[in-house]
Amino acid sequence: MRLADAVRREAAVLWRDGRGWILVSISLGWFLSIGVRLVYPALAPFFRADFGIGFGTTGLLLTLLWAAYAIGHIPGGILGDRLGEGRILVASTLIAGVTVLVVALSMSVWMLFLGTITFGLATALFGPTRFTVFTSIYDERAGSAIGITMAAGSAGNAVLPVVATLVAGALIWRYSFLLFVPAFGVVAIGLFLSVPSRLTPATASLDGLSLETLEHLKRGMTTGGIPSIVGVQICFSFVFQGFSGFYPLYLIESKGVTPGVASALFGLFFAASFVVQPLAGSAMDRVGSRRSLLVVLAISAIALWLLPFVETLGVLILLTLVLSLLNGTAVITQTYIADALPEDMKGTGLGTLKAGWMTVGATSPLLIGLLGDYGSLDAGFVVLAIVGSISVAVTTLKL
Repeated sequence: MRLADAVRREAAVLWRDGRGWILVSISLGWFLSIGVRLVYPALAPFFRADFGIGFGTTGLLLTLLWAAYAIGHIPGGILGDRLGEGRILVASTLIAGVTVLVVALSMSVWMLFLGTITFGLATALFGPTRFTVFTSIYDERAGSAIGITMAAGSAGNAVLPVVATLVAGALIWRYSFLLFVPAFGVVAIGLFLSVPSRLTPATASLDGLSLETLEHLKRGMTTGGIPSIVGVQICFSFVFQGFSGFYPLYLIESKGVTPGVASALFGLFFAASFVVQPLAGSAMDRVGSRRSLLVVLAISAIALWLLPFVETLGVLILLTLVLSLLNGTAVITQTYIADALPEDMKGTGLGTLKAGWMTVGATSPLLIGLLGDYGSLDAGFVVLAIVGSISVAVTTLKL
């Protein structure tokens, strides 16, 4: 009863003064935005069969998807600050719907790559803006709100890849992408109706790219514990993008499971994080960033080290559940950064930092793909374990 009462009180605070509809619409937008991006790894076997591409080319496709998403955070943050958060969220969702249609209709590798890159850029507009919205409308519950939104994204990651794989297996993979086109349109309408055009002050101080502007950005992005948190986030981004990009293929090729089982385990990874992410946000609000990060990162690193040595399905299921703790990392790190940045550059600062760490992280799928072509996918996952261990060391020594 105490837990139920606490949940009801938390929900009442989050829903108060019309903020609940903003939380719902942005959560649905993130459900689609990141969920469809994670459809790519699930459908990678179908891409390889249809277009005749190897692990390296598959890794390049995923690297370009995440690199485009990373780079797009810079204009996403700037446009959110200058034009207003609501407008950018709607634009992102509408453009993403169009690019999904391009992917579904692609008849050559270059069209697949073009549609994928454009989709990454479109969804990047959503990334930093949702953080600035929640840090603006929630004074004491930003971590909880962002945790809920990211949990909605994890629900998308859990459901959409499984649905896409089932549709691809029963029909063809193109129908999987066609399903998402009208969904993006409906969510865009919801965002237009619920999210105000602007929630933070216009950033006149960031007009232009003068030396003064760049110096202002540098000061804002290097204050307090931001550099150390960014270091942790770089490691996490590398691990997450490599893991999520190749986990289904890794299970199929190295563990001998069927595509259906691999898709189900991939969905389980995100289904479990549906619980992990709100808890991570709540833990950050209550016990602080450092202790929350240490628990999440240390347990995840141990699981990554064990993964190459596991063969049985039961243990793979258990490790998949443990590895879902990875998804709690971004709730803590990105909320910390969004709160710590100066008020007049939250969107631009967060967008710029995200572009940096995600561009570094985007190299991970390509590296794992090349190791798969010329050596072993197991070696790629050992690299992820090493980088995950570095993030634990940074958290322990620098925060």
